[in-house]
Amino acid sequence: MDIKDLISQGQHVQKWQKGIKKENRQLLLGLSQSIKHLVMASALDQFTNKIVVMTSTQNESEKISTDLASLVGDDKVYQFFTDDSPIAEFVFSSKDRNQSRIEALNFLLDKEKEGFLVLNYAAIRILLPTVNQYQDSFIELTVGQEKEIDTIVNLLSRTGYKKVSRVLTIGEFSRRGDILDIYDSRLEQPIRIEFFGDEIDGIRFFDIEKQTSISNLDSIRIHPASEVILNKEDFKRAEEKIKKAIEHSSNGEQTSYLEEVLADCKSGYRHPDLRKFLSFFYEKERTILDYLPQQTPIFYDDFHKIMEKHAQFEKEAAELLTEDLQKGKAVSSLSYFADSYQKIRKHLPSTFFSSFQRGLGNLTFDAIYQFTQHSMQEFFHQMPLLIETIHRYEKSGYTVLLQASSEQSLHNLKKSLEDYQLSYPIHSAQELVLGETQLFVGQLASGFQFLDEKIALITEKEIFNKKIKKRLRRKNISNAERIKDYNELEVGDYVVHHVHGIGQYLGIETIEISGIHRDYITIQYQQSDRISLPVEQIDQLSKYVASDGKTPKINKLNDGRFQKTKQRSKNRLKISLMI
Repeated sequence: MDIKDLISQGQHVQKWQKGIKKENRQLLLGLSQSIKHLVMASALDQFTNKIVVMTSTQNESEKISTDLASLVGDDKVYQFFTDDSPIAEFVFSSKDRNQSRIEALNFLLDKEKEGFLVLNYAAIRILLPTVNQYQDSFIELTVGQEKEIDTIVNLLSRTGYKKVSRVLTIGEFSRRGDILDIYDSRLEQPIRIEFFGDEIDGIRFFDIEKQTSISNLDSIRIHPASEVILNKEDFKRAEEKIKKAIEHSSNGEQTSYLEEVLADCKSGYRHPDLRKFLSFFYEKERTILDYLPQQTPIFYDDFHKIMEKHAQFEKEAAELLTEDLQKGKAVSSLSYFADSYQKIRKHLPSTFFSSFQRGLGNLTFDAIYQFTQHSMQEFFHQMPLLIETIHRYEKSGYTVLLQASSEQSLHNLKKSLEDYQLSYPIHSAQELVLGETQLFVGQLASGFQFLDEKIALITEKEIFNKKIKKRLRRKNISNAERIKDYNELEVGDYVVHHVHGIGQYLGIETIEISGIHRDYITIQYQQSDRISLPVEQIDQLSKYVASDGKTPKINKLNDGRFQKTKQRSKNRLKISLMI
């Protein structure tokens, strides 16, 4: 059995799993970190369908996704990437973000796929087209099929593709006479479609640099490049609402701005502020919740923090709209985001994971299960302490799991134990044995002591203070190019930090901390505020390249628009501990 099977032996876990099928609202208390993610993962084997996990922040979504992927496989974990800050939805244009959202929606609508969709609270506030409208946005093309090239071009434009003179990256298309090039985000290479009149004469993959054909295709399905799908009726609806707003406007700046948006709307062009006007385009308010198949369970990870994020999000969204109104860049009747909070509170079946029951408002539960677990202690390379702990668990009848992150690490750990005359068997992650001390290869982020089922997981993190390396999911920000080495930067260059936004590079500074000298990249923001970033974290920066040659506006640090600063994180942690 695998580690999920070991966890599922418990009576509480089995009762909870049955409650999911009954569309109950349940509360699980006392679980945290990897053991919580294990319990979540165990439900997929029993439920064998789709499960949504909601967190308070995108960072928490990343953590849970990493653990779940190690337990059920990368191909069964999806994310609907959304920045926690409302303004980030409009400031940054990210192909990675669009791709994650498209993959998430496709997953929800594919009846054959099973797995997890992990999303943060902000994700349920994003306005989306209707399910039917999204499903109609796919373009099916076959060699020999009669299809006007202009029809395909219009479909590409309304599904988020950008028209360019030459295709270079995903989400782009170009037309040269009877040749149409398209770069779908799910494809490794772009495709070239050749027409003979209105008939598709050929479909092939081609090399971007050499512009030569790679292989021929009989047919292809083109996915949308964005989750924002708009048709003629949507543009017409928005036109009428914007015209009314212009008629009632007494603000010259606002009128001028709205006329600019209206002109783009009439031509079918996507204005840079299009996302702010989606409530004018869409007939009804739809979100990702409308894409969930019936009886899809939602697991809420620490609902206390989700409630805090809801209050914070509401405040920041209101401030953003107010600021835009003062600048003449909005209309009071606009809704930048959907109002979905009450929907998630009422959703069934649902499971709330929490450390404590108080503070959940007037929510009532069909079942409450209390678990007892502790985080695994740190050993800091002290093998005698580790061995003493293992022996203590063994005497108490525990199943002890010693996890290494790779085969090499596994054999190194086994050798370290053998140096102390201890020899434990090595098992595969799918063949763990109940009631035995054993070594295996796994990727769970942290260990635990699960008192209910007498299971102890000890990872390299606790033994050697070794953390599993996680790849940073970079956002491809518009007007930004990747930096591989800090030597590519010159003092005065503008850079984009993946959290704090646009700042100015001031150079490298050596800082001494506890007697250790380290090199830091210094970035300056408004009011001379600065951050120092270790040079090895340069992958968090992109170099800003203005498409129009203009100097960018530097962001203000800690202004409520970019929330993931260290101080704000500490403040939120203090609040959560006080509740």
